[in-house]
Amino acid sequence: MKTQLKNKTIQIDGSQGEGGGQILRTALSLSMLTGIPFELVNIRAGRKKPGLMRQHLVCVQASQRISNATVEGAELHSQRLYFKPQQVQAGKYDFHIGSAGSTILVLQTLLPALMMQSESSQISIHGGTHNPMAPTADFIEQCFLPAIQRLGIHIDFECKRAGFFPIGAGQINATIYPWTEQTKYIAQDRGKLLDTIAYASALNIPVNIADRELEVLNNKLDLTERKRLNFQGISQGNTAFVVLNYEHHQQVFSALGEMKKSAEKVASDLAKEVKAYLNADAIADEYLTDQLLLPLALGQGGVFTAQVISEHSKTQAEMIQKFVDCEITFTPIKTDAWQIKVSI
Repeated sequence: MKTQLKNKTIQIDGSQGEGGGQILRTALSLSMLTGIPFELVNIRAGRKKPGLMRQHLVCVQASQRISNATVEGAELHSQRLYFKPQQVQAGKYDFHIGSAGSTILVLQTLLPALMMQSESSQISIHGGTHNPMAPTADFIEQCFLPAIQRLGIHIDFECKRAGFFPIGAGQINATIYPWTEQTKYIAQDRGKLLDTIAYASALNIPVNIADRELEVLNNKLDLTERKRLNFQGISQGNTAFVVLNYEHHQQVFSALGEMKKSAEKVASDLAKEVKAYLNADAIADEYLTDQLLLPLALGQGGVFTAQVISEHSKTQAEMIQKFVDCEITFTPIKTDAWQIKVSI
C-alpha cells in the first residue's frame, strides 16, 4: 500500500458525491491505516438529520479507541470532525452502539486497520445486525467475507444474536487475523451456477411469515434448497435472503420485512433482484462493489466486473484515492456490466 503524503491534514467535504456516512467511515479506516489526519466538514449535509448520528459516533469512538487518536467534534449531530490517529493496537474490544445502529458498519470501519496489524484482534459489537440501510450479517458472512478471503484476508465471524430495528440488542463477534499473504483479485467470470439456496427467519413474530417468503421464493426461483433459520435475540423482525453459489463466486441478496409490506411482496421483490443478477453478466452486485474497492486498494489491486456503478461506489473510489496512491477506473463493457480496475 502506497499512501499519499503524511505531512498535512486531508480536507474532506462530507456533502460530496452521495454525501452519506460512508465518507466518514472510509476516512476513519484510511486515516488509521496511513497515519494521515483529516478534517471532515458538512457531515451528512444532504440528509434529513444532518451530522453524526449515534452509529456514526460509535464508529468514531471505536476508531479513536483502537488508534489512540486525537479527536475534535465527536458529538451527536456534529457536522465537523477532526481525527488524528496514533498507533493502531490489535487486541480484544467490545463496543456498544446503544441502539439498533448497524454493528456491521462499525466492523467494516475497523476491519482494514486491524487486519493490517501483526497480531489478531477479537471484536464484539452490540446493536443492529439487520438494518435497512446497511449490509446484513448474512451478507457479510456469506458474500463479503468469502470474496475477501480470495485476497488472503481471514476473519472468523459469528452473529451471536440478531438485532432488528428499533430495539437492536444484537451481537456480532469477529476474530480478525493479520493479512500476511496478499493476492491480486481477478474476478471476471463467476463460472457455473452450482446452488441457489433461500433462507428466511422470523424473530419473535409468527414463523409463518418466513414460511410464506420461502414458498414465494421457491415458486419464482429455481431453488436447490430452502431453509427457515431460527435466530436468537430479543428484538422483533424478519429477513429473507438468497445465496447464489457459483464455481468462482458467492453472491447474496437480502430483504427485510416491513410493517406495511406482506411477506409475499417482500419475497417477490427479492426474487426480482436475484433474477436481474442471474440475467446479468457480472461478478459483484452494487453493494459488494462498494465493499471490494478498499481491500483491493490496500493489497495488490485487481480487476472484477460489476452489475452497476452507483454514486456510492464513485464516492468511495474518490475517498480512497485521497489517502492511497492508487488508480480506480470504471469502464462500461456491456449494458449490464462494468469492469472495475484497481491499479497500485
